[in-house]
Order: sequence, then structure tokens, then C-alpha cells
Amino acid sequence: MSEGRQLRLLALHGYRQSERRFHQRTGALRKALRGHAELVALSAPHAVPEAGGDDDDDPPRGWWFSGPGTFEAGEAAAAPAGLEESLSAVAAALAERGPFDGLLGFSQGAALAAMVCALRARGDRRFQPVAFAILVAGFASRAPAHGHFYREPIALPSLHVVGDADAVIAASLSRELARRFVEPVLLTHPGGHFVPAAAPQKKVYLDFLGRFRPAQGQAEPLAAGAV
Repeated sequence: MSEGRQLRLLALHGYRQSERRFHQRTGALRKALRGHAELVALSAPHAVPEAGGDDDDDPPRGWWFSGPGTFEAGEAAAAPAGLEESLSAVAAALAERGPFDGLLGFSQGAALAAMVCALRARGDRRFQPVAFAILVAGFASRAPAHGHFYREPIALPSLHVVGDADAVIAASLSRELARRFVEPVLLTHPGGHFVPAAAPQKKVYLDFLGRFRPAQGQAEPLAAGAV
């Protein structure tokens, strides 16, 4: 065990975001977790095409597409594209930028993180460092090609953050994803499509993270009665 090391979470941004954009938008959360967990953002491998008016030096990115260069969370895409490259990018980041203990995903990044959790629970060694996940505004992919991720309950500790007023990813979709996990922890907030970090949410985050301790690059659940 690395004494004194805080937990490290690989952070997966939403569709049309990037590593830099997500870092900027999670300032309040990073402050709330200071001393307990560090967030390390990763950019998705796919640039979103025809994103006019965006910063050419930091183009918006996505983890996969439901149509040619497009993405809709509710679409049952017949030919989704790009997921394997994104899974490989996450695996490479875990190996090269670690140690990591868990994942934090937002929106499409949360959907991807859930897929990583499913593979990790099945014993995929690429994702062995992942001991838990915090999934904000997550959803289960509707693409039939992705159905295998949800065929059995995902046996990995998870915290699901649901915005009751989320107009992008409906709360019902995030709750549906939570039900795909074994013993999920649910955190609801009255806001919309963002990562909440006010005092009530901070307490839940810290309580959840307190179940784990960093050890040799992988978080281990605390034994009963441990502090």
C-alpha cells in the first residue's frame, strides 16, 4: 500500500467535450474531492466532425458515434462506430498514466465507463486497476451491438449521479443504467446536465470514496470496521 496517496480517478468526458473542457467544468468537484481523490481527464480519440465555431486547437470529441459523425443517446444504432478505439484508449491511459483506482464518467463518458466496468467484472485484464466507478448522467447504449455489456449484472461498486431536471440524459435513463449494476449507490440532485458538487453531493462522494483505499495502483475495499 502506498501510504498517504489519495485515490486517482480517470475522468471520461461527455460527447462534444475534451480533456481540457472537462477539466474546466469539474473545478468545483475537484475542489470538493481535494485531499481525497484526484481527477485525471482523458480526451476521447474521435474528433466530432463539422463542429463549426468551436476551438480548432481543442476540437470537441466523442467516444463513439451512433451515426456518421453524430451521436444520440436514445438511438438504437444499427452500426455504431468507434467504441473499440475508445476502449483501447482507456486501457492505454490506465497502463501508461497510472496508478488509477477507479473511473469518473459524465454522460457519454459515463456510458463508456459502465462498459469498462462490465469488462472488468468479467476479468478483462486491461481494466484491472478499475475497482469502482462514479457515473454522472449515465445511460445504457441502445445499440444492439453493445447489448452484451448488459447481459449480466455488473458486479463492481458504483455511484450513479442523477439530475432530476436533466434535459439531455433523462433521469429515467440514468436510473436504468444503475439497475444494471449489483448494489448501486444512487445520488439524485434537483439540477440538470452537469456534475454537481454542492455540500450534499460532496458528502455522498466522500462517503462512497471512503469505502476504498489506494494500494499498488488499485483501490481495495476497506475491511469491515476499518477506518
